[in-house]
Amino acid sequence: MKKLKMGTPMMGVACGITLVAIAVLIMVIGFWKTLILLALFGIGFFLGTVENKQEFVKDAVNKVIPPKETKVIDLKSEIARDQEARQAEMETPASEDKPADNNEDGE
Repeated sequence: MKKLKMGTPMMGVACGITLVAIAVLIMVIGFWKTLILLALFGIGFFLGTVENKQEFVKDAVNKVIPPKETKVIDLKSEIARDQEARQAEMETPASEDKPADNNEDGE
């Protein structure tokens, strides 16, 4: 059997069959029962395909709630600090811009 890849005729047939099956389930057993059935299928699929479930859940939770030791960056203050640093680089002291004037007249 060929591998199912997006854009192939076999994938079109598979998607069509899946949607027809969902439509039949909705007509026969109802919308909410079909929704629960699909949710349970999704949970079963997840449990069957994820190798390291504990690591997966830990990573997902850390994306939503970062650990305490992770420093949260305030973007506005970082941008302001960067702008101040760039402005300080652009401004050079007057002594560096012009050569020093020697007002010694030789007297």
